[in-house]
Amino acid sequence: MKYDKHGALKMALLKFEKDRPKADNPIKINDLSLRDGHQSLFATRGRTEDMIPVAEMMDNVGFNAVETWGGATFDAMHRYLGEDPWERLRTLKKHMPKTPFMMLLRGQNVVGYRNYADDVVEAFVQRAADNGMDIFRCFDALNDFRNFETAAKVIKNNKKHFQGVVCYTLDQPRLGGDVYNMEYYTGKVKELVDFGVDSICIKDMAGLIAPYDIYNLVREIKKITDIPVNLHTHFTSGMGDLAIFKAIEAGVDIVDTCIGPYAYRTSHAAVEPLIMSLLGTNRDTGLDINKVNEIAAEMEKYIPKYRHLDNSPKYAITDINVLLHQTPGGMLSNLVNQLKAMDALDKLDEVFRLLPKVRKDLGNIPLVTPTSQIVGVQTVNNVLFDSYEGEYSKITKEVKDLCYGLYGKTTLPINPEVQEKALKGYPRGETPITVRPGSILEPEMEEVKKKFGDLAKNKDDEVLCALYPVTGKRFLKWKYGLEEIPEDVKPKTMEQVKKEAEIVRKALAGELTSKKSSGNGRELEVTVDGETFTVEINDPNSTGVAGPQVRRKKKAGIKEVEQTGSLTAPLPGMIVEYKKAVGDKVNAGETVAVIEAMKMMNNIDSAVDGVVKEIKFEASDSVSKGDVLMIIEPAG
Repeated sequence: MKYDKHGALKMALLKFEKDRPKADNPIKINDLSLRDGHQSLFATRGRTEDMIPVAEMMDNVGFNAVETWGGATFDAMHRYLGEDPWERLRTLKKHMPKTPFMMLLRGQNVVGYRNYADDVVEAFVQRAADNGMDIFRCFDALNDFRNFETAAKVIKNNKKHFQGVVCYTLDQPRLGGDVYNMEYYTGKVKELVDFGVDSICIKDMAGLIAPYDIYNLVREIKKITDIPVNLHTHFTSGMGDLAIFKAIEAGVDIVDTCIGPYAYRTSHAAVEPLIMSLLGTNRDTGLDINKVNEIAAEMEKYIPKYRHLDNSPKYAITDINVLLHQTPGGMLSNLVNQLKAMDALDKLDEVFRLLPKVRKDLGNIPLVTPTSQIVGVQTVNNVLFDSYEGEYSKITKEVKDLCYGLYGKTTLPINPEVQEKALKGYPRGETPITVRPGSILEPEMEEVKKKFGDLAKNKDDEVLCALYPVTGKRFLKWKYGLEEIPEDVKPKTMEQVKKEAEIVRKALAGELTSKKSSGNGRELEVTVDGETFTVEINDPNSTGVAGPQVRRKKKAGIKEVEQTGSLTAPLPGMIVEYKKAVGDKVNAGETVAVIEAMKMMNNIDSAVDGVVKEIKFEASDSVSKGDVLMIIEPAG
């Protein structure tokens, strides 16, 4: 039976609220919609302007905490949205003064993809605390808690809440493998207790945890400590809400959920069914379903702005195959995007096949940012560039850093052959370290002040540039009006969204003429109000790229130059730096440029001896596969 918002169901709920008994042991709920929800579902592109309308409403629900920041948001905001990450934190705090704010901190990685020097970590955590952060959920991708030490000191000095994380992964579909088993996890929990954390989070980033496994794990943790335990699990495999329920039965203290429009698929279980299922029990959430429904209705208004960012290769909302390849949702979308840009989406199954092998070679590490990207990008490189399996012909800088020990201690030893190849000619030396990575890194902040002194106006700007020198510099030029913000970075209005939706509707109705076909779908070109759009329509018989999508027609790129010394981009990405300038001599095999792809650094080497005659792009420019980066006149 259908009820409108004024119907009998709402009246019954209102009556129940009035007489609702208080639970003996209410489960506490963290809402992740404003961070991990949109990060999981639409590539972290949620804008502050679409959060403000629901911020005050969320502040009145009674959540234990709201995750508003950290993870990929800091990167995505300044890189793709033209927004200042620090300003989002301050703005949301003004609209949500009552509810504690939570962030995801990657330990010594901060909110980046490498281990930063201690002074960078200290500066970031201090500014996060000053700007309004209350709870620091701190994890290390290798579960090497030495990488917490610097951040923890600053958090505790500011009397903020320090939540220690154990990243959950498996070496078989269920808990009890040779490596990742009950002994491993209870051992890690004991380390966190000794570390002095305020609460403990079991972080299941890929939705791997089975209901009875988390039940048993929580029961065992409760034998060790009275410190509050928080379960964080994604819905990817379809077991998310089942795992949450068994964890609640076992006595877990806090669980993470999202509000309906930001829930499920590679995100998290929705809070609404949980509220209703626990009504009247001794674990009743105490949350008002009517207030949550009003927030969901408001959120729905802005979802159309982000639908074009859905890059899931499947239509189903669950994917049990995640138990085999263990790919977190954010990593999966990155892999799909990278393969699409390389015209190699047909290689996705091969990437999934090789992922476990590459992961094993690299020490059987958990797959969570940044290790998920490290393993994922290296696997893509192996699939696309190796002439035989296990060649590792194009090793990323991050894999080399991992092999050296700059990320910490891996769960198992790294394949010695891969390690030796990765460290051949490595700048820091060819013998791996065993000490805390941060202890060998030279301070960075003073150099940042010198390099960005005129551009970085305050401490927040300096920290941004320390974390992201290339994109941070570009953002500050946008921020201070030194460069115009590109059109594709500016926010879309609902009017623009409706116009693009109409184009898609016509395309689906067959009212537009097909421009071209590919193995993944049809592309159609149409001009609306003087703007040319390319409309990509998904072919249900293809290998599966989610659509439809609409994008403005790209300007013609630089044509490939038929010249022996032309250096072309082997993969799409962003130019980080050139190692050579016009007029410099280069040797065959020498690195002349660095491209960032999927947040990993790839060295581009010259194929010839010669002299640099022309450089086609600047640092921070995006390039496509095959674009000419540099022209080198061959020697002789």
